[in-house]
Parts: sequence; C-alpha cells; structure tokens
Amino acid sequence: MSGGYAESGGPVLGTPTYGVPAPPGQQPTHTPPTAPLSAPPLFTAPPAKGRATSGLARAALRGHRASFIGTVLAALFAATVVSASTMLLAATGAEDVPPAARRAMAASEVGIMAAGFLIVSVYLSVFVIASTMGTAVTQQHREFAMLRAIGARPWQIRRAVAAQAVAAAVPSAVAGFALGGVLARWWFAGMADHGLIPPGVAFTFSWVALPVCLAVATVTSALAGVLAASRFAGLRPARALEEAAAGRRELGLLRLPLGLAAVAGGVVVSSVLAGQPEKAGQGSFLVLLLFCFGVGLLGPRIVGPVAWLVARSAGRLGSAAELAMLNVTTQSRRFSAAVVPLVLVVAFGTTKIAMHTTALHRTGSAGPAPSVWMDYAVTGLYAGFAAIAAANTLAMITTERRRDLALLRLIGTHPLRLRSMAAWESAVVAATALLLGTAIALCTLAPLLRSAYGSALPYLPWTTALGISGGVLLLTLLATGLPVHTTLRRRATETLAAA
Repeated sequence: MSGGYAESGGPVLGTPTYGVPAPPGQQPTHTPPTAPLSAPPLFTAPPAKGRATSGLARAALRGHRASFIGTVLAALFAATVVSASTMLLAATGAEDVPPAARRAMAASEVGIMAAGFLIVSVYLSVFVIASTMGTAVTQQHREFAMLRAIGARPWQIRRAVAAQAVAAAVPSAVAGFALGGVLARWWFAGMADHGLIPPGVAFTFSWVALPVCLAVATVTSALAGVLAASRFAGLRPARALEEAAAGRRELGLLRLPLGLAAVAGGVVVSSVLAGQPEKAGQGSFLVLLLFCFGVGLLGPRIVGPVAWLVARSAGRLGSAAELAMLNVTTQSRRFSAAVVPLVLVVAFGTTKIAMHTTALHRTGSAGPAPSVWMDYAVTGLYAGFAAIAAANTLAMITTERRRDLALLRLIGTHPLRLRSMAAWESAVVAATALLLGTAIALCTLAPLLRSAYGSALPYLPWTTALGISGGVLLLTLLATGLPVHTTLRRRATETLAAA
C-alpha cells in the first residue's frame, strides 16, 4: 500500500490526499507546482481507535433505530426469562430451606424442574438474541459497504458492531434482571399455591441472576454481531457494495453442515428412543432442541422453497400475492429470522399441549394438577417470549423496508395493494412456521407416545389446533401490518427523506 490507496484501488482511511498541479500559466508564485493544495485534505489524520469505533457504532445506531430497538427488546425479554429462572433455582436450593421442605421438594423434583427451566431459558435466549442481532447487522450491510469503500478497516467494522451489541445488551440485561425478579416472585407463588413448594420456603431476591443475565445477553449479542459482520467486513469494497445491494443467498461454510447434522441427529435420537421406551421421556427434550437448532441454521434454505411452492399459484391470486412471494423468495435469509422464533413457539407449545390432551383422551386424566399447571405456565412463558421475539423481528424487517414501500408508492402502487402484499408475506411466514413447528412436535412426541400408549399419533382437539394456527397468523399480521400502516400514513417523499 502506498500513495494513499489500498490494494482495491480505494483511498485508505486516515491517509492524506494531495491535489494535482495547476495547469501551466496558472501556477501560484508562492507555491511549488508539486506542493499540496491549500484546501483541507479529503481524509484527515485517523482518530484514536476508540473514537473511530464509537463513531461508527453511533452512526449505525442513528441510521437503524428500528434494528437497535429490536435488539434491545430481544435482550430485555431474554434477560427477564433468564433472571426469573435463575432466581427460582436459587430460591428452591437456598441453604436456609428447612430439611423437611428440602426432602419434600426433592421428592417432587422441584430442583430438577428449576434447573431445566434455566437451561431452556438460556437456550431460547441465545437462539433469539443471536437471530435478532444477526438480522440487525445484515440490515446495516449497505452502510458497512460504503465505509469499506472509503477506506474503513475490517477491524473497525467488527469493533463497531461489538460496541453496538454491548450498548444494546447491558442496559437490557440490567432491566431484565429487575423484571425477572417480579416474574420469579409470581412464578414461585404459583408453585406454592399448587403444592409444588411446601410451606416454610420463602422467596428471596437473588443477585446471582445479574451476572448470568449480563453474560447471556452481552456475550451472545457481541459474538453473534461480530460473526455476522466478520465475513462481510473482510470483503473488498466493490464486492461488499455488490453483496449489500443484491443480498446473500447461500449459507455459510459451517452453517449448512451444522444444520444438516442437527436435523439428522434429531432423526437418529428419535428413532433410538422409539426402541427404548424407558428413556423416551428423558430424551424427548433433546430431540426438540436438535430439530429447533437445525431449523434455525437452515432457515433461509427452508423458507425459500416453501415460498416458491406458494408462488406457483400466485398468478391466480393477484399481483399483490405474486409480489409478496417474490419478496419472500428473494429475501429468504431475512424472513427466516422471523420464522425461527415462531417455529419455537409452535414446537414447544404443541409438544406440551399435545402430551396432556393425548393423556386425557387415552386415560381420562391429563396428569397431576400441579404438574399440568406447571407445564402450561412454563409453556405459556416460553411461547410468549418467543412470540414477542418473532413479532419484534418481523417489525424490524418491515420498518427497514419503509424506503422500498415509499418507492412503490411513488411509481403508482396503491396503498391497499401494499397492505395486501404485506398480509400475504405474513401468511407465508405463519404457514412455514406452523408446518415446521408441527413436524418437529410430531417427531418429538412419537417415541414418547408410542412407549406410553402404543401409538405415535397425538390427539389434539381441533379447537386447540385452530387456536394455535390463528394465534400465529394474527401475530404475523399485526407485526407486519402495523409498521406498514405507519409507513403508509406518511407521504412517500417524507419517508424517503427520513430514510
């Protein structure tokens, strides 16, 4: 590198740029022909590393407020659930618990349940935060490409993303820690009312949850952001600009094989458990995690083909449906970030509900009342968390597309057609999540139900199935429709100027 230019041919950030000599006959008498012009250089001396990184981070946050707010909300809800689970585990395992109460809780396996809640909470939090942060970084690729074109170094972009992640995660973790204390107290009281926690055991607010929340939110956000930006930050400026405009369709070198391995592992474990009824209950949760992990990694490859199948008939459904299918197909990576949390909602919810409805249908009893309450309470908590994360991601995606919507309005597209397009996109996302979540639930339940009742098919009342389907569809419609409605209320020129 010399003369102020990098290998790619662009100027290097922080390298002075000198002027060219004036034409003959116009040379200034006080300046040699080859001296720099008196005007300030195009690029001044580089600022300190910390100031450069914080400046890039602030610029990214200002330009993508919707992504930043979405990341903050995801980290907030994740920290709330992790905090509540940690405090519940600390309260049930405190040293001042009377021996008799400790033996009673050991008999009802309260400690094991509390530890399982914490594991699932951390798993869901890592999954949702990583997905949301990855989406936020992807939406900033255009700005990163422009920074690379004017000479920004890859390490500057990576550090800016890490600073952005920390700025979003730390306040969210602290606030979620406090909210988790409120949620844990309600949770503890419900367990005590249903006899799972014996009298004499009091709830205590535990500060141990704070470092756990900070670790999960901050480390996951920073790591996910840096990983999402690493490959893009290392591209040459011309290639970065091209990929920012067209988007990246293929999966990474590790993401595809890891996703396939997770799905294959779920199939293998499910098959093994089918032949070992005594271990079906213990291994069913592992099957659920493997399938959800695999679907999360393979999301772009799954959403695209489903949208393509629907698009085959889109010509008969109108131009709005056709445009929606084209958007989902060409931007499958973006929409898959919203599908994955919805898959978790459907898979977890359907698995837990179907276990009790099948038991009630087969034996006349759904199980002990305290256990049924606990399962439904935990399922509702996790499903609500994942549903909020999915709605948050869909709102982020739609808000970031406000410029595209404004351009469509300027070329004469009617607002009603744009709303119809958004509704069709929501329907595709909901249908994909329902299909994948139901498939995961069936594979998870198959060995468990076969060992208990001799049949792998669960029983799910049609009202329950309709409620799950309608809830997912309503969630996607609201999360997509409200940002579109807000955008369309403004003039298209104002939206373009703001974007």
